Order: sequence, then structure tokens, then C-alpha cells
Amino acid sequence: MKKILIFGILLCLFSCEKKEVSKEDLPYLNGYWEISEVSFPDGTKKNYTVNPTIDFIHLENNHGFRKKMQPKFDGSYKTSKKQESFKVVEAQQTFILRYENNLSEWEEKLIRLDSTSFAVQNNEGVLYAYKRFHPIVIPK
Repeated sequence: MKKILIFGILLCLFSCEKKEVSKEDLPYLNGYWEISEVSFPDGTKKNYTVNPTIDFIHLENNHGFRKKMQPKFDGSYKTSKKQESFKVVEAQQTFILRYENNLSEWEEKLIRLDSTSFAVQNNEGVLYAYKRFHPIVIPK
């Protein structure tokens, strides 16, 4: 019985291996995203069920921009001309999104990224989780 328990624990440890973000995953950032959850360093979380704004991200050759959009029921988007430019920097086997504008600069560490979700963590330890946005289209 002891051997089975030890085997089970070892199997669990090896199967729970954390998947790192790879360079090949970076194109997944392109597209429309909505925030799903914010986790704070003290352990509290805030869930987002309805989002009036979403983020559009475009990345090419490790340079990109992020823009706030407001989806409309006809499938179009309302947007401003303001956007946040960023570059992706690889550091110690992780990827950092480095933002800089005339007023400030900040970084977000890319924690998780796949075709349907991603998460970033800022310097204060706040974790932002996003899910791929799928527009609601009301048939005519």
C-alpha cells in the first residue's frame, strides 16, 4: 500500500509540471481578449462576468500594441485612437511585455498563454487572467 501511495504522489508531481510559455506561443496574443479574473497578492480575487470593454492585441516581430475596444451588438467595435505600444523581451526563460509611453513605463510578465487564454503579472504581483473574446451577435 505504501508503494502505491508513493507512486501516486510521484505521478501527480510529474504530471503537474508547469508549462512555460514558448516563443512559438507568442502569436496567440493576437486578437480580441476580455478580462476574466484579477488575483491580488493577498489572495483575494475579482471575477469579471460582463465586460463593456475588451482588449485588442496585435503583435508582430516582438513589437505590438494593445487597444481598448467596445463591442457592439452588430459585430462591429467602437474604439479610440489611443493605444499602448509594447515590446516582448525574453528574460530568464520567461517573456516580459514592456510598455512605455510619454508618462510612464511598466512591465507585465507573461505567465500563461494558449489559443484560448493568457495571464500576465505586474510588478506589484497582481495577476490578470484573460480569455478569448467571442462576440455576441444578435440575428436580424
